[in-house]
Amino acid sequence: MNWLLEPSVSTFGPEIDRLYYIILVITGIVFFITQFLLVYFLIKYRKREGRTAAYTHGSTRAEILWTAVPFVVVLMLALISKPVWDEIKDPALFPEDAYEVTVVARQFEWEAQYAGSNGEFDADDSFTVLNRLHVPVNQPVIVHLESADVIHSFFVPRFRLKQDALPGRSIPMWFEVTEPGEYELGCAELCGLGHYRMDGLVIVHTEEEFEAWKAERLAAAGGGVTGTERAQAMTGEESR
Repeated sequence: MNWLLEPSVSTFGPEIDRLYYIILVITGIVFFITQFLLVYFLIKYRKREGRTAAYTHGSTRAEILWTAVPFVVVLMLALISKPVWDEIKDPALFPEDAYEVTVVARQFEWEAQYAGSNGEFDADDSFTVLNRLHVPVNQPVIVHLESADVIHSFFVPRFRLKQDALPGRSIPMWFEVTEPGEYELGCAELCGLGHYRMDGLVIVHTEEEFEAWKAERLAAAGGGVTGTERAQAMTGEESR
């Protein structure tokens, strides 16, 4: 059922879509009921000759009903959403075999930081890429999200993933993409005058392509090439 949303390409995307459509159906039903009642009461209680207005205190039963029903519906939605929320947001439930990368948001770019060959982010051959996040397909990826200045928001619509980046904090998030390709990465938080140009791409490779790309980058970093030079010279990627 994707006639309103583009197909998701992450492992937890279908569950997010299911919850979205459940909420859409419930709010749609409420919308049509309230609009029907609005028109019905406009007609029933319209001004008529020889008919005067009457005072009414209201209905306690109706007030209890329209308070209790939304409470039950919202509680039900919270209960069915919690397992999905825990799977996506609880670090204790993150996959153990995930590939890790750090993404630093700043006005107005994304900086992806990759560990060196020894797995350390401060190694001699660690490297950074601007406005491009390269990841392998069918493998969990943990992103340690940071902000260098103001509040930003890491948003990849096709992954059904959105996470705010807060100054002074490193917030972990994870995803696993099921289809190779290039997917739009945007900032979903108004972060300044240049917010409109804070865009990027998540490039999802096959396992072989990703290993080859990473090996090439590690070799370039080991040769003393700087981050900006690597971003331009190695792949022609944007460096704003």
